[in-house]
Amino acid sequence: MARATIRQELKNTRSASEAIITNIVTPHDTNYLGTLFGGTLMAWIDTAAGICAMRYAQTVVVTAAVDALQFAQPVKLGWVVTARARINYVGNTSCEVGVRVTAEDTQTSKSVHAASAYLTMVALDKQGTPCPMPPLLVQSDDEKRRQRAAETRRALRLALQRRTAAATKTSANHKPQQ
Repeated sequence: MARATIRQELKNTRSASEAIITNIVTPHDTNYLGTLFGGTLMAWIDTAAGICAMRYAQTVVVTAAVDALQFAQPVKLGWVVTARARINYVGNTSCEVGVRVTAEDTQTSKSVHAASAYLTMVALDKQGTPCPMPPLLVQSDDEKRRQRAAETRRALRLALQRRTAAATKTSANHKPQQ
């Protein structure tokens, strides 16, 4: 097998595209309770997912959806926050990126699970049109489990979109009585 092919195959793995970003919670990032704004954490999650998906697709990506964002624990002023993003599933032009966030109190060395989210990222070409992503090489049992779970989330998300579109169409056709 050619060296370039081996390199390309390694790029198509979950671990090769992993992104880890670390931030410290500053006063600017906190609410009146001294804890991290949820929106700030959401931005950090989106950034980690975007870096991960861009590494994988080797092109620009945009966020199409955020699923199941769960805030597990408040994050306090001065804590160090780490967002770890990895590819779970790849479709034709989009992928699901799972992001797990931990927060560390550096004074006690205690680390907690702060949040988790699944984001759908879409690859774009130079014209801003969705373009194909390389297939994901799923290797371990854990990667296979993550891919199956992502496929289930995708099916649920698409079903919800269809139901929402149908409900919106129905309510748009409904005329109030006078």
